[in-house]
Amino acid sequence: MNTFFYGVLPYIALTVFVFGTIIRYMYFERNWTTKSSEFLDKKSLKWANPIFHLGLLMAFGGHFIGILVPKFVTEMSGVDEHMYHMIALSGGVPAGILFIGGFLLLARRRFLGNARMKRNTSTMDKWLYLVLFLTMATGMAGTLSNVGGAFDYRESISPWFRSILMLSPDVSLMENIPAVFQAHMFLWMMTAILFPFTRLVHCLSLPFEYLMRANIIYRRK
Repeated sequence: MNTFFYGVLPYIALTVFVFGTIIRYMYFERNWTTKSSEFLDKKSLKWANPIFHLGLLMAFGGHFIGILVPKFVTEMSGVDEHMYHMIALSGGVPAGILFIGGFLLLARRRFLGNARMKRNTSTMDKWLYLVLFLTMATGMAGTLSNVGGAFDYRESISPWFRSILMLSPDVSLMENIPAVFQAHMFLWMMTAILFPFTRLVHCLSLPFEYLMRANIIYRRK
């Protein structure tokens, strides 16, 4: 099972993520959207949307540095393990608070909002919200449970992930990591598998036409 979860499942997740996204864009482009519900409830998006996306960008940046930048690179630049851990905490905790806080506001709007919002929430939306919440919750739990720095993920999870990208997975690196980090790894793979079939695909439009598209105007009745 260790070989499957950390040597096979990542490639299944990444294959579905890449080819599923390509197929959806090529053959189902009309569904390439967030299915905007702003016209159903705009007021509650004022704070929830920017808070969520700011936390997302901060978390993504922290993961990029922590996973893809090898430990020896930061040590060569004069940042020892203790200093790195303090920097990671000072950025990771606020990012987690913003990310989860914004998400909970968006979930409240969608599931506890008006009747029209509930009617426009699909089954896939419900699965997406559940998996995203669990992914964020385990990530935040891992950060808070490791405040003392007892577990160094840059000696296990980070090189494992890079070995996946290098097509030479070293599953032995994942044998003794804490359960909350194992759950977080499983859940990011589930998120990757869900990605092509959900509203998340809209984030790939951000660097291209999304910011330059014409505003959609809804007039009051």
